[in-house]
Amino acid sequence: MYGKYCHVCGQENVEPKETFFGMVTHFFFDITHFDGKFFTTLKDLLLYPGFLSAEYVKGKRMSYLNPVRMYVFTSAVFFLIFFSISGSSKVFKVTKGNEPLSRAERDSVIKELKKELGLTPSDDNLQQQLTLLQDTSKQVNYLDLMEYDDDFVTVGTVGGNYKDNKEYDSIQNSLPAGEKDGWLKALWNKKAIDLNERFKHDKGSSVSKVFDLALHKLPYLLFVSLPFFALILKLLYIRRKEFYYADHGIFSIHHYILSFILLLFVFLWSKLDDITNWRIWDFFTIITIIAWPVYLFLSMRRFYRQGRIKTFVKFLFLNISAFIVLIVLLIFFFLFSIFQL
Repeated sequence: MYGKYCHVCGQENVEPKETFFGMVTHFFFDITHFDGKFFTTLKDLLLYPGFLSAEYVKGKRMSYLNPVRMYVFTSAVFFLIFFSISGSSKVFKVTKGNEPLSRAERDSVIKELKKELGLTPSDDNLQQQLTLLQDTSKQVNYLDLMEYDDDFVTVGTVGGNYKDNKEYDSIQNSLPAGEKDGWLKALWNKKAIDLNERFKHDKGSSVSKVFDLALHKLPYLLFVSLPFFALILKLLYIRRKEFYYADHGIFSIHHYILSFILLLFVFLWSKLDDITNWRIWDFFTIITIIAWPVYLFLSMRRFYRQGRIKTFVKFLFLNISAFIVLIVLLIFFFLFSIFQL
């Protein structure tokens, strides 16, 4: 190594020992450097649709935050806020110690819940949904307050109704080999029987469990959908040989980042609406939602450099195809969530 910097890797030729002040200084420079790149990237991402992806593909990357790093950062912030909001429903204590609440105490809880939900005092629907108050020793949220239903099953079986796995195995063993359920059907039926037995036809508990598991799979679902989104773009622009799959991936990442940001704005308008009750926030919500497809269309025009009609047709195909992919992934993750119960 000759001179102040290495001619191979560019590392500064300094002693590895560093003072505390030097460490603090480097930390401050690293933070401000990150922030500077982040806000520059954010500004160009929001104000110039498709520009950031085009600049990255051209190799102009030093002034901007790496797309993957920015995706990780924005998605982390988004899901942190999302889960804090989705998990913030009011929880009510429904027992005193291990003893059920008295009738008067139950009526008080019902009254409080009605007030929280904005129901009229004469609305008896909630009254019918509070049988859990009789024997539970847990704190429950609104989903837990659904009624017990003897006719409700958590997951339906295929090919018949079975009381338990013992009955199912007995019926299967009595059938000829060609009429027995295949491994997939048998796997599903046994899981369905197990869940129905576990939740004892408790609609509230089962729905809450499945909903909670599926909700926490949302980050994975969006992450898995990203390469499919890029693949659709690759197929739509298959004749554009100058664009590699990775280029479509960069465009997709920037679009997902923008989607997270717009959804954060929707959460913000909703929160401000709850605080102020001003109708103006509904207007901002509508504008923000409309901005998403408009932004995507403008991004496609700038990045792929095609006319309005061609871009619009591909824009429609992209949204329809992406919607179908999301539905398939939602079904897959929903079934996966059931098998995790």
